[in-house]
Amino acid sequence: MVLAFNAKKRLTLAAGAAGGLAAILAACTTTPPRPGPGAAGVPVVSHEPPHFTGEQPPPAPREFRAAWVSTVANIDWPSRSNLPPAKQQAEALAILDRAKALNLNAIVLQVRPSADAIYPSPLEPWSEYLTGKQGKEPQPAWDPLQFWVAQAHLRGLELHAWFNPYRARHSAARSPLAKEHIANTQPQAVKKYGKYLWMDPGEEAASRHTLEVILDVVRRYDIDGVHIDDYFYPYPIEAPSATGAEAAALDVPAWQKPEVEFPDQPSWQRYVQGGGKLDRASWRRQNVDKLIEAIYTGIHREKAWVKFGISPFGIGRPDRRPPGIAGFSQYDKLYADAETWLQKGWLDYLAPQLYWPIAQAPQAFPVLLDYWLAQNTHARHVWPGIFTSKTADGSGKPFSADEIVQQIDVTRMRPTVNGHVHFSMAALMQNRAGLADKLKRNSYQSAALIPASPWLGDQAPPAPAVALKRGANGLTVSLTTPKNAVQYAIWARYGDEWRFTTAAASRGEVVLADDGGVPARSVVVTAVDRLGNESPRASARL
Repeated sequence: MVLAFNAKKRLTLAAGAAGGLAAILAACTTTPPRPGPGAAGVPVVSHEPPHFTGEQPPPAPREFRAAWVSTVANIDWPSRSNLPPAKQQAEALAILDRAKALNLNAIVLQVRPSADAIYPSPLEPWSEYLTGKQGKEPQPAWDPLQFWVAQAHLRGLELHAWFNPYRARHSAARSPLAKEHIANTQPQAVKKYGKYLWMDPGEEAASRHTLEVILDVVRRYDIDGVHIDDYFYPYPIEAPSATGAEAAALDVPAWQKPEVEFPDQPSWQRYVQGGGKLDRASWRRQNVDKLIEAIYTGIHREKAWVKFGISPFGIGRPDRRPPGIAGFSQYDKLYADAETWLQKGWLDYLAPQLYWPIAQAPQAFPVLLDYWLAQNTHARHVWPGIFTSKTADGSGKPFSADEIVQQIDVTRMRPTVNGHVHFSMAALMQNRAGLADKLKRNSYQSAALIPASPWLGDQAPPAPAVALKRGANGLTVSLTTPKNAVQYAIWARYGDEWRFTTAAASRGEVVLADDGGVPARSVVVTAVDRLGNESPRASARL
């Protein structure tokens, strides 16, 4: 589906050159059917699209479909540092257009890779991954985060700002630290660990700084979510010269090797001398817990509709694991007590990194997913992270495209799972092993609304006003935007069949193109707000 915007703010839904609108809209489906289990947990599912007839269409499909866009080490964007801003913008637009074409509905953009920023920040220096040198402003000047937010919203996509909470310098960094970097302004808060610099979670100055950085972005930008990843205390390393153990944590033997202790002795000693009673591991977890709670309450104090998501390592604490599950423990190694965060309701969605195949028994994707669902006593969203970049990546154990499709099918077998996140966008941009094509054909046959978050607010907007007019290119749908609406959910009837699409509420008109000579004759439209609340239906027909 080609989404073409013109100067009159009309959104034209036009047929692509190959296949036409019939092949696209005819494949539309409501919230995907729940497949049944097969051998080794591999779901048995038909990807044939259902067809909807009758006087009224079904409820709008809902599923969080997102991809991480990494800026650290130029993994996803920009393709290399110090590109001209026009080239960086073109690459960003290509990512957003691909996401829209695939029927994704959210981008999780890394805005703070290592105590730096891809936006003009009063608190941290410009990132070298953007400009080639830390602290160097883009020339000509521009605001990448503002650009990403505006262009995502223009396409009906959510934009979640992704922060690394504690990393202060990556092993891939090449330029010297800027004078305004926290390692220079508050050196007591930063420790050297292998080839990394790391903010010590036991230092109040470090946690306060991270909180201030996040809330500054919440106040100044129209983001839809704040997202933090799995970097709490650092992944353990074997020797000071090592680059880090993130990859080793995914490999069962590697995480069992001797580790270098994180050098937080000064902050630990202050805690003990101040009368602290916790053991060191529990104290470390408490340090991280305090930041998580402060971020959650701080975000919603500023803007109640901004969701807070966390993406921890995918294997839970050792004393609660299902039988047969083995591997690196984030609870013991990263001091991340994600189970408590869920049970305290300190987040709006959890995206555990379930980066193993369905059939790998010690870290089986379905078993780990069920583990996290069992911890979810506050009924928050659980949207697992999928290792999409493992597809045909040249490693000794690459994923097939079918593995990714089947993992999405697994999520749809669980009634309380309504989304997932791809790591990362690069594999979808490259269409590795035909994965993007397969996802569009089998998994994302139509657009979908993001699931609602009723604990943040459940007041629906009023219904939109709808008027229809037959034009040369199709059916023009004129819409009056209700207060607080950000999106329209549109069912259009072609002959006897209903097909679904969405449009940003900033667009006053939507053109529904004829399908092989068959025009749309009637529509059912709802307005959707920032929290996913959907208005009463408004209908119109010619």
